[in-house]
Amino acid sequence: MEPLNNETELIQHAAAGDAMAFAALFRLYKDKLYGFLLRATGSPEMAEDVVQDIFLRLWKHREKLPEITRFDAYIFQMARNQVINSLKRMAKETLILDELVKTGVAVRIDAEDRLNVQEVNKHLLSALEKLTPRQKLVYTLSRDKGLKHEEIARFLDISPSTVNNHLIEALRLIRQQLSARPEAFTIFIFCLLEIFL
Repeated sequence: MEPLNNETELIQHAAAGDAMAFAALFRLYKDKLYGFLLRATGSPEMAEDVVQDIFLRLWKHREKLPEITRFDAYIFQMARNQVINSLKRMAKETLILDELVKTGVAVRIDAEDRLNVQEVNKHLLSALEKLTPRQKLVYTLSRDKGLKHEEIARFLDISPSTVNNHLIEALRLIRQQLSARPEAFTIFIFCLLEIFL
């Protein structure tokens, strides 16, 4: 049997249960997919897990492979969706302490205002819950993952200006929620500086 080099042939044979053809598809895309996920998540472990999960799901439903018109676009969309879902869960667990460490505000705040970090964190999480899913996701990608606007735009397949609009609106809503709480608002202002500097 001649080696299968054409992607369409690999997909057809994999759909029929040919494990070698499916392994060839895996080798063809795993590095590109891993690189994309690593840039998006910053976590080698998470990137590796998502790659494996995607191909396990593809193999489990291999009979549907021929229905995919653009295999590369399809698996990258799978990766994007899975990371987005993970980040949505992570957004609920965002800790203000991370912000304090990143901005170097922790010592100043503690010495000058003696803030209760847990209380401030509760207020921030409450403010985040008021955001739309897309606003929360853009905020999380920017703050937790440190992605630039252009990187977020590529990841979510939207324009950089749309990313900027989502982030501005998210920050406006958070500021609005925290403005009635001076302690939390003070920390938020320091955190704001790092986003735009």
